[in-house]
Amino acid sequence: MSNFNITSIKTSSNGAWQGDNPLNFAFPLLIVQTTLILVLSRFLAFLLKPLRQPKVIAEIVGGILLGPSAFGRNKDYLLRIFPSWSMPVLETVASIGLLFFLFLVGLELDLSSIRRSGRKAFGIAFSGISLPFICGIGVAFVLRKTVDGADKVGFGQFLVFMGVALSITAFPVLARILAELKLLTTPLGEVAMAAAAFNDVAAWILLALAVALAGNDSGDHKSPLLSIWVLLSGVAFVVFMLLVIRPAMKWVARRCSPEQDVIDGTYICLTLAGVMVSGFIADLIGIHAIFGAFIFGLTIPKEGEFAERLIERIEDLVSGLLLPLYFASSGLKTNVAKISGGKSWGLLMLVISTACAGKIIGTFTVALMFSMPVRESLALGVLMNTKGLVELIVLNIGKEKKVLNDEIFAILVLMALVTTFITTSTVMAIYKPARGSSSLARRKLRDLNNTDDSKDELRVLACLHGLSNVPSIISLIESTRSTKTSQLKLFIMHLVELTERSSSIIMVHRARRNGLPFINRLRKGQWHDRVAGAFRAYSQLGRVSVRSTTAISALSTIHEDICDVAETKKVTMIVLPFHKEWRGEGDLQNVGHGWRLVNQRVLKGAPCSVAVLVDRGFGNGAQTPQPISTVSQRVCILFFGGPDDREALELSGRMAEHPAVKVAVVRLVEKEGLERDGAMLRPSSTKSTEKNYSFSTARMNSEIENELDEAVVAEFRSKWDGMVEYLEKTASNIVEEVLGLGQCGDYDLIIVGKGRFPSLMVAKLADLQTEHAELGPIGDLLASSGRHVLSSVLVIQQHDTAHAEETPVAKVVQNDFDKLKGDGTAGLGEISKVV
Repeated sequence: MSNFNITSIKTSSNGAWQGDNPLNFAFPLLIVQTTLILVLSRFLAFLLKPLRQPKVIAEIVGGILLGPSAFGRNKDYLLRIFPSWSMPVLETVASIGLLFFLFLVGLELDLSSIRRSGRKAFGIAFSGISLPFICGIGVAFVLRKTVDGADKVGFGQFLVFMGVALSITAFPVLARILAELKLLTTPLGEVAMAAAAFNDVAAWILLALAVALAGNDSGDHKSPLLSIWVLLSGVAFVVFMLLVIRPAMKWVARRCSPEQDVIDGTYICLTLAGVMVSGFIADLIGIHAIFGAFIFGLTIPKEGEFAERLIERIEDLVSGLLLPLYFASSGLKTNVAKISGGKSWGLLMLVISTACAGKIIGTFTVALMFSMPVRESLALGVLMNTKGLVELIVLNIGKEKKVLNDEIFAILVLMALVTTFITTSTVMAIYKPARGSSSLARRKLRDLNNTDDSKDELRVLACLHGLSNVPSIISLIESTRSTKTSQLKLFIMHLVELTERSSSIIMVHRARRNGLPFINRLRKGQWHDRVAGAFRAYSQLGRVSVRSTTAISALSTIHEDICDVAETKKVTMIVLPFHKEWRGEGDLQNVGHGWRLVNQRVLKGAPCSVAVLVDRGFGNGAQTPQPISTVSQRVCILFFGGPDDREALELSGRMAEHPAVKVAVVRLVEKEGLERDGAMLRPSSTKSTEKNYSFSTARMNSEIENELDEAVVAEFRSKWDGMVEYLEKTASNIVEEVLGLGQCGDYDLIIVGKGRFPSLMVAKLADLQTEHAELGPIGDLLASSGRHVLSSVLVIQQHDTAHAEETPVAKVVQNDFDKLKGDGTAGLGEISKVV
């Protein structure tokens, strides 16, 4: 098999029935190789996920395992699955992926933002490159004297390759690590990203220099004059791309803007062809095709939708399918067995320690000079030591040009693995961003109302999934904007799911300087007009202050970002969008179960009151509400009693002050003769929070709760008499009464309490079939599908540490109410709760 004549290889077989072995043909074998690589890399990524390692680690390790270091020790496997004749095919497909990935890296790297980064980022990047580069040259002297065959390579190119290998910072991998550690939007993250961007540009310049100095594939040396010609041609190519192609791509981007309404398929195809042509020209010059793709990516305008559409078209295919092939081909060249004996392992330790020391000390020293704290400076040094894909590209080019032999290549690959692997855990041990103290925070609306400080602010954190949440959130916040009492400070948080797409991190970071979520930069037409315009109008109203931020995290941890901001900003209430969206008609459409889990975690761990907004077109009439005198919104508060309902009533009082909001309070009471029918709640045997409603386990005195309810209602009626409609309804069937209010269409918004310590009427609903148990019985009734409810719903949970512990319950009807009532107190934490 190893003596195959590559010119005789056929693409596809005639099939096993005709006696052909598919593994002897290029295309079927490529399918097998790709499948094996993808399955192994995904499995390793799953194993490394608890360690918060970037995916690149799993892909590099997977490649090494598939190569001669592990599985490849079985010669039959190597000859059958990865025969030598198949490697050019695999590497060609992988190189196409690499070409487009470097185009994406250039596309995501904003040169204008690098220029604005300032002296701090430039100084840190310069020291983070220069000191490791000098250390790399020192290590190169040692390796040339100790590794067999290392001195056969030209002195200059070997020094440059070693310097570049030790001084690189992997920009995309660093962004991933910062996002995983929730440091991307902190000052440390901003400095690290800006310095890494400088580093990235310098690395490509140095790599182009190294390739220009390197010999050809046969290991022959180039004359100095030839290297100079290659460098000059490379400079001319870059100048041509920036001066000629860049304006042309700006014209193309304008043609593809939403205002032009032009079908952009042709321009997308021409741009992708431009990537290929740029790569060919760079290869023709002699500075490697990937450099051409990277420069072409820099010419694409970062504003507008054109860049986003390019990324959407190619990123998943490139990063999900083709890049793992490149890592595998790198691993197949890596033979850890070449590192044998104490001398080789000593050289590995030398290279790792030198790389870490040079990068960390260089960055740490200059960061201290810029007055950064010691822990922050040290963490920055560790972050800048991140290696990854760019490092592998440099090493592969070095091996391809015969600058690096097998032993040095294996040493440097392991160095890249180790330095990246230790980054996350080391930074977590060194640095934790300071969280603001919340000792003075107003935890719930009732606390805010009871303060004597008339200038106290209502602070609201409103979260957005996307564009569809904007009108309803704005309308809700506007309706709570009290015109008489305390001012309103609004914090907008755009929730961005951290996916495997690097653009989801880098684009958000790049647009943070706008002060609005990154969609404002990418979708100027819709987002800028509707979001920024509405927020700007808010600020002009005088009593509203708007601040925006972006949370970029995995859905499993994004609730931590929400709660941290609420804690830091001393927020009184968090407003969450429901995990189902209204599309204009019919039932609500699910946008993802993950967002439901986010809401559940926030409800459980929030440091303040929480409101979940189930939107059915609330506020779609006007994108920028104005304080008009005519009634434009009709709001109904359903009051049954309990802490959550009292919080809902408190919110309605703020709405009653708004001239454009008409508030009605409906209090449902049972018919006489039914009030003695008690309901006993016991912990559910299934312990399922999906199938059963959860109520508080706290011991509470029912009589005191009833007195509080009556006092709050009396105070509310006296304060808002004549401004708020108050109705008391007797109900024999609570479900019909509640659904009737939701189905009648008389109200734009219905506000209910979650009811964690339920009244007697609400407790009787505990055995209903649940759909959204986290909303409580009443909220679930109004939010469930198939009920034909027309109104939007706001479910409020009052912050109270006494109610933090909840347990799923089941209802047991108990007619002998007096016998179980006892002294009026009960708790689910014991045996049962009687209401």
